[in-house]
Amino acid sequence: MTQIDFSSAAVHIVGGGLAGSEAAWQVANNGVRVVLHEMRPQRMTAAHQTDGLAELVCSNSFRSDDAANNAVGLLHTEMRRLGSLIMRCADANQVPAGGALAVDREGFSSAVTKALGDHPLIEISRAEIAGLPPAAWRNVIVATGPLTSAPLADAIRALTDESALAFFDAIAPIVHRDSIDMSKAWFQSRYDKIGPGGSGADYINCPMTETQYHAFVDALIEGEKAVFKDWETDTPYFDGCLPIEVMAERGRETLRHGPMKPVGLTNPHDPTVKPYAIVQLRQDNKLGTLYNIVGFQTKLKHGAQTRIFRTIPGLENAEFARLGGLHRNTFLNSPKLLDSQLRLRAEPRLRFAGQMTGCEGYVESAAIGLIAGLYAASDARARMLSTPPPTTALGALLGHITGGHIETIDAGPRSFQPMNVNFGLFPPLANPPTKKPDGTRLRGNEKTAAKKQAICARALSDLDRWIADALRPAAAA
Repeated sequence: MTQIDFSSAAVHIVGGGLAGSEAAWQVANNGVRVVLHEMRPQRMTAAHQTDGLAELVCSNSFRSDDAANNAVGLLHTEMRRLGSLIMRCADANQVPAGGALAVDREGFSSAVTKALGDHPLIEISRAEIAGLPPAAWRNVIVATGPLTSAPLADAIRALTDESALAFFDAIAPIVHRDSIDMSKAWFQSRYDKIGPGGSGADYINCPMTETQYHAFVDALIEGEKAVFKDWETDTPYFDGCLPIEVMAERGRETLRHGPMKPVGLTNPHDPTVKPYAIVQLRQDNKLGTLYNIVGFQTKLKHGAQTRIFRTIPGLENAEFARLGGLHRNTFLNSPKLLDSQLRLRAEPRLRFAGQMTGCEGYVESAAIGLIAGLYAASDARARMLSTPPPTTALGALLGHITGGHIETIDAGPRSFQPMNVNFGLFPPLANPPTKKPDGTRLRGNEKTAAKKQAICARALSDLDRWIADALRPAAAA
């Protein structure tokens, strides 16, 4: 049984969503007192309908539960092995959804609320924290989500700088590098320019003929668009991140003079023919496994994006780590502002968790709440907790947030964007599988499936080792 440390100072957690709720559970189960601050119902948000903790404001799906072939399913299993409250309540309130884990949203929220309310080391305070948490609180987790209140956002910015927070989430699609057809695409920077951290061949370039370009513009204009949610409607477009379909509507040649301009590049596959337009992809993570399509933020619905973007030469078989989007979302420039344990470098008593750190999705938010809770509990008990291995889903997601992203290699706005967990965030396998159990060679989709299964098996093995080495000695102390 976990030793209860009644002498330790309380950990204050601001925000009772999935991340804050999970963090509170992890802290308390490590014998440390918790005060969980949730402003609802004293002050409601534009998205929430109830005063329940861990209320699901959009879908009721936690996505795939397949831990052998899917990155989020793997994250489910890792969280279960770490005693996740969110996963326990999700499993207990599951509704039929095929291979996905979907929940009865009211039953799920009620179960989380009851579990936290019944825990002897957790106090739930129903009041808004308007601004920076009091200085007397020495161990704080801020998990206020994508709709962080203005006073708190202003306080965070005052501690850092004007680029600390983004309020408009302009996301370009991100593609798995190994799904790009390099017999059609090539590496080159415009005019072979070597930018900061660059080599002069920092972009993957996909050429288009005039016919292909005009068909692409037509498809963008005609494609089905998503609409802003109610609380996003007051967030206007700005010229620095116009949706690509809006640019296309402004004139048929607009894209050729914007993100698809064909200047300063030569196609080595056909050097005598100048492309009419060129789509560029830029490296998105330090591992070099993910590339984002430059300037392609969009409000196209996901099905339309997949169909239209796969008409780009070289991207016919593209696998997307995430699709594009454009919506209101408050999130930190985490790779610059947070350390490896999610502490704000400018004021380390403040630790951040959940969607505002730069992760997308219910499960990912809860997972970052989980690790933030473990870190905070370790701090309260004057112990040091090592980082989860980067080969695990939890470690890979944490790595993306705290340092796995690379800054843009040329002039322009910062490029860090929230992301769901995906296999592109994991370190490559040292020895990818090439053969079946019977000794015959893996081909095509078989090779892809075997690679995913090997990544998942490695992750769970490494997680179990980390739990045994890093967590069990502390729990038994």
